[in-house]
Amino acid sequence: MKRKWKAILIVLVVAALGIGVYASTVYSKRGVVAVQTGKVVRSDLISLVTASGEIKPKNYINIGANAIGVLSEILVKEGDHVRKGQLVARVENIQPEAQVNSQKAAVSSAEADSNAAEASLKVGDENLRTQQALIDHSQADLEHAKLDFDRAKELYKDQLLAKQDFDTKKAAYDGAVAALLEQQTRLAQAQAQREQEAAQLASYQRHVAQSQATLAQVTDMLHKYDSYAPLDGVVTNLPVRQGETVVPGVQNSASSTIMTIADMSLITAEVKVDETDIVSVKLGQKADITIDAVPNKIFKGHVIEIGDTAILRSTGLAASQSAVSSQEAKDFKVVIAMDDPPADIRPGLSCTAKITSATRQKALTIPIQALTIRQKGDLEEKPKTGGGALAATKPDPAAEKARKEEVQGVFVVSGGKATFRKVETGITGATDIEVLSGLQEGDEIVTGSYQVIRTLKNQAQVKVDNKTPGLQRA
Repeated sequence: MKRKWKAILIVLVVAALGIGVYASTVYSKRGVVAVQTGKVVRSDLISLVTASGEIKPKNYINIGANAIGVLSEILVKEGDHVRKGQLVARVENIQPEAQVNSQKAAVSSAEADSNAAEASLKVGDENLRTQQALIDHSQADLEHAKLDFDRAKELYKDQLLAKQDFDTKKAAYDGAVAALLEQQTRLAQAQAQREQEAAQLASYQRHVAQSQATLAQVTDMLHKYDSYAPLDGVVTNLPVRQGETVVPGVQNSASSTIMTIADMSLITAEVKVDETDIVSVKLGQKADITIDAVPNKIFKGHVIEIGDTAILRSTGLAASQSAVSSQEAKDFKVVIAMDDPPADIRPGLSCTAKITSATRQKALTIPIQALTIRQKGDLEEKPKTGGGALAATKPDPAAEKARKEEVQGVFVVSGGKATFRKVETGITGATDIEVLSGLQEGDEIVTGSYQVIRTLKNQAQVKVDNKTPGLQRA
């Protein structure tokens, strides 16, 4: 009987010892957090800015209607190559063409009148020269008659000349004076007539100029009924058909645009970059472009234009045009020139661009998900108190503000504990981020799970479990 109780007692003691050991083990593991870890390594890092948009030619012009009327001719079709100055469309122009022909006739009539007046002026000039010659002749005759008359007076005074001969000389002299006065009068009349003809010629010339100006005006009006290609390019859009009525000056109306001609020598991808990424984009940066309509092919390009105006994502309008201040997301336009676009590319195709904003060779990197944020107060050791409650002290606002300051860092695993360490970061890749300071190559850091990283305390005891699936994401 004694042996039986002794055996039972021994079993109870062993069971108690086993329970004690198990309880001690469980108690010692209380508060230990299972984490996944990774190493700080060196690798090549590429920072990409991804944005979507559409394919567009760098230079394209919408040819609008300059005159209202029926579209009588469309001389090209969509996809045709055109040369600068080529006639591409024509609006019915019966009335303006008739006005041009009428004004051409008016110009011809005015020019004929002007030519006639010019001929009359030349005749007047010849008449003036003739009258001047007659005056010169009369002047010579007058001088000769005066000499004869002066000699006759001397002879008659000395009674050497008969009175009859003296009267003859005097009559000849008076006749020469009268003839000269007559020619001078005719010269004055010829000069007055010439001035009248010159004034008439000037009037006809002004009439010609006025008629030519009116002709230029109606010719320009007629020219507006014809549409010409403003550049060498391809017809990429033809929204109207022959026989339709086009109307100029109606914004956002299909009837105001006849066609679009694009310069396909430079094709671009026009994308919208998020406002948080635009600071990383610079002119000349390389980009890889994928086009939805051309799968499994990547096209190379480079940034040639960066917009300065923010565009509201919801409306597509410039933020400066919005009457109400909006806190919604904004984008910026970035234009990427394609280095070698395909020959069959079409404007308007959807595309995605990955712009290489920065590269690092053999940079110190960690997984992006390892980064976390903590307040400084959570990283400080709690003050130990003895014998009761903390002494009542007035809180220091500056100290409280400092405690709430956020610090970026990672948890480094060493000796079974996770210690928070502040780090400075550089460029960001697809899954990794560059570390500028705070870590060394080979350091073991906590990389998962997300829930653990978000709630992990500084100096917490951890257990590394890199085999359990699902720790990377909570």
